[in-house]
Amino acid sequence: MKQKSSATPKAAPSRLQRELSAGILELIRAEKLAPGTRLAEVALAERLQVSRTPVRAALKLLARRRMVRAGDSRGYFVTDAVPSVPTTQGKPAPADTDRLFVAIARDRRGGRLPVDVSERDLMQRYDATRPVVQRVLTKLEEVAAVQRKPGHGWRFQPIIADVEARAESYRYRILIEPAGLLEPDFKLDPAWAADMRRRHETTLREPWKETASVALYEMNAAFHEGLAAASGNRFLLVAVQQQNRLRRFANYDWVFGYERVVVNCREHLAILDRLEAGARATAAQLLRRHLERAARLKTIEIADSRNNSSK
Repeated sequence: MKQKSSATPKAAPSRLQRELSAGILELIRAEKLAPGTRLAEVALAERLQVSRTPVRAALKLLARRRMVRAGDSRGYFVTDAVPSVPTTQGKPAPADTDRLFVAIARDRRGGRLPVDVSERDLMQRYDATRPVVQRVLTKLEEVAAVQRKPGHGWRFQPIIADVEARAESYRYRILIEPAGLLEPDFKLDPAWAADMRRRHETTLREPWKETASVALYEMNAAFHEGLAAASGNRFLLVAVQQQNRLRRFANYDWVFGYERVVVNCREHLAILDRLEAGARATAAQLLRRHLERAARLKTIEIADSRNNSSK
């Protein structure tokens, strides 16, 4: 009599794992990452706008299929020959999801989108297919911008929407973020700094388009959270993460043009330059000025919006 195999069959990859796997391969090809380049989970999670857990699962899936290489001890690396990106039938195009991201952010910030919505509501409002809406909601859930309601529908999380709250938010950030660079246990992670530098330089090289505003915000949020993490002060990190969650929808819809993108990236790179040189006091001054300029820019935007609405 044949013995039944005791091996437990592996569960099929989830839809999110399949999509993230394709997204990782797209990033490797688009950025022409050299063989042997380490694929950092944190950086990939920030780029793909999800948490580290599904990214880790996607990397494991790619490693099993020999599309990336697992390290001897830990981590994953680009293989010698990057395979073509597998096609997924019915997968929403990135441009479709990015456009819906921006549209939802614009309407949520403007108070035109209610707190509670359903997939059908969003499909009808934005003339979008269910796969596109589901993909956007899944990504928004990963960054804690929406929460699935018990039973049916979705609820948007609180945001910083009114003028006074935005001003208070910037004053709060100006108080705590530069101080974090002066904490006694501050330690800059060289791998994180190198990844931030590469992402900012890539942003400066690439042509600007409206749908890039989502990736721009996530890169900016990762930069400020990374500095807070380097401070060694866990309470400061939690505070910056909370601010980023509250600010997300107010910043997904970028209205300041490419010129400000350039200024923003160069200011971040200048802060990195000073930190890598060990000049933390100078870096703290640069960070403070960076936040003060951003606060003034936001004030001008609000004033312009009020003037236009009164015409």
